[in-house]
Amino acid sequence: MASESYRTIKAPAEAEFIERKSRFIGAIAPVKTEEEAQEFLREVRTRHREATHNCFAYVLRENHLQRFSDDGEPQGTAGKPILEVLLRENLTDAAVVVTRYFGGILLGAGGLLRAYTEGCKIAVDAAETLIMHPATELLVPMDYSYYGKLQYLLPNYQTVILDTDFGEGVTQKLMIPTARLAALLHDITETSAATVTPEILGERFYPFPDV
Repeated sequence: MASESYRTIKAPAEAEFIERKSRFIGAIAPVKTEEEAQEFLREVRTRHREATHNCFAYVLRENHLQRFSDDGEPQGTAGKPILEVLLRENLTDAAVVVTRYFGGILLGAGGLLRAYTEGCKIAVDAAETLIMHPATELLVPMDYSYYGKLQYLLPNYQTVILDTDFGEGVTQKLMIPTARLAALLHDITETSAATVTPEILGERFYPFPDV
């Protein structure tokens, strides 16, 4: 798994404004693959099938992919400005569609560039952003005698408790920043006198709040 954190959005968001009687609607969504990005584009086009233009851009970690389209607007006035906003905001795994309902007044190349830039920016501003960090999921089975000690340790490592099962013993499922994993495992071994052996379940990205 890649070791670098990245910035994305949590959920779809939308905002709009009027520029010289043209209605611009900026819609943004989290996407992980080109198929998901294209599906989002199809969904927006379906909702706004009467619109004059549905211009878009998306940036994916998958294959470091970037795509954009002017969708009939003059070349360079729509898709590229949308992409540039995503790059400037350091967002990835995100797609934006800026829809335009033409209001009868021509905006000119400069006006279009500014309008599509604004359409993307207001969509980004309407969305909640997340920093996704490399993470490791752990399963930690233990005796009740060690449970309190582990709860004391965990906040030192920005660990998130995903689940706790109380049975004959206690089993906790944890998510920890991968960069802190070795130190936590060392502390668990030391404080439990090697009686607790965590199991690594896998690696993925996770939005830790305090990392």
